[in-house]
Amino acid sequence: MSQKMTLKDYSPAGQKVLMRVDFNVPLDKDREITDDTRIRAALPSVAHILSAGGSVILMSHLGRPKGKVDPALSLRPVADRLAELVSAPVKFALDTVGPDAAAKSADLRPGEILVLENLRFNPGETVNDPGFAAGLAGLADTFVNDAFGSAHRAHASTVGVTKHFPACRAGFLVQKELKFLGSLLADPPRPFVAILGGAKVGGKVDVINHLLDKVDTLLVGGGMIFTFLKDHGLNIGSSLLDEDSLEVAAEISARSKSSRARFVLPEDCIVANEFSDTADRRTCLVTDIPDRWMGLDIGPATAARYREILAGARSIFWNGPMGVFELPSFAAGTRAVAEAVAVATDTGAVSVVGGGDSVAAINQFGLADRISHISTGGGASLEFMAGRELPGIAALTDV
Repeated sequence: MSQKMTLKDYSPAGQKVLMRVDFNVPLDKDREITDDTRIRAALPSVAHILSAGGSVILMSHLGRPKGKVDPALSLRPVADRLAELVSAPVKFALDTVGPDAAAKSADLRPGEILVLENLRFNPGETVNDPGFAAGLAGLADTFVNDAFGSAHRAHASTVGVTKHFPACRAGFLVQKELKFLGSLLADPPRPFVAILGGAKVGGKVDVINHLLDKVDTLLVGGGMIFTFLKDHGLNIGSSLLDEDSLEVAAEISARSKSSRARFVLPEDCIVANEFSDTADRRTCLVTDIPDRWMGLDIGPATAARYREILAGARSIFWNGPMGVFELPSFAAGTRAVAEAVAVATDTGAVSVVGGGDSVAAINQFGLADRISHISTGGGASLEFMAGRELPGIAALTDV
């Protein structure tokens, strides 16, 4: 991927900067923000622009309102939280390209922030409508994309707006994502170990196929293992089965035999008689899963083997938990892998963790500060690691 222009050598003094951010934060039933990590992640780029004498117009989506106004998905709570995190004045527009946004952006002064209402309240956002993109672009003098989590979407706010500015830059967060993820694919310190978990094979086919030729070892966990085990002719009881992906699982298994990577499946697992934290559970070999029992975590022998492999890694990419870590009875496998990644990082490995569940696990276990980089874009980081071009990145100006 070509190098993109960034904020590093840019002085926005006197300019209004339209910045795409990822403020798609979790809200509870009272519309209180339960995790403001994504808001904090945008602060370095915002601070850089404000300190250099510019003003910032922030735009983001929140949830999936499908082109209709939904008060429960308003970005106002996000603007309120942002105002608590910065010393600059924070204003809020009741629309995106309507009269309120136009008036408030026109009145915006250097050192001030304007947050637009939810982009996806307008149906033009997700279809990359040229008129909507032009309306957004008309609010500002230049454009910065600091929303890596949305970079794999060709939307009006990520791609369409770039056609209206002579130079479009990557923010510091996007720049950091590209640095860490790009270095893993381009020239990683070896051994390079990837860990892929999660529920289904289907969503990770492309990244598995791409990484088989990039990594030295590919460790597999989570619900997806049972689709591979089923393909191998094993009984998986009532474990999760991605039936639509059985054929592709067979193709991956066959391809792994001639690929660069060792393709490692668990040798044992924790099974339960029902999906419950208080269910009866036992450890068994993956060849001995009982009828009507379901696998909900990797077993201790697998965890020990994965720890040993990770101890020798110099580069690590992790996406997807090893089991149902949200239930304490089935969190041991994910915790073991998380701790092993942290220990490897402590001894000099470069580690990147991406995907909402993996990041949640790292945070739950208190290990976030021992990871080289926690990616803010689950889907985007997977597509990047699958070797795909991200439209929101490709649209930025080359150096």
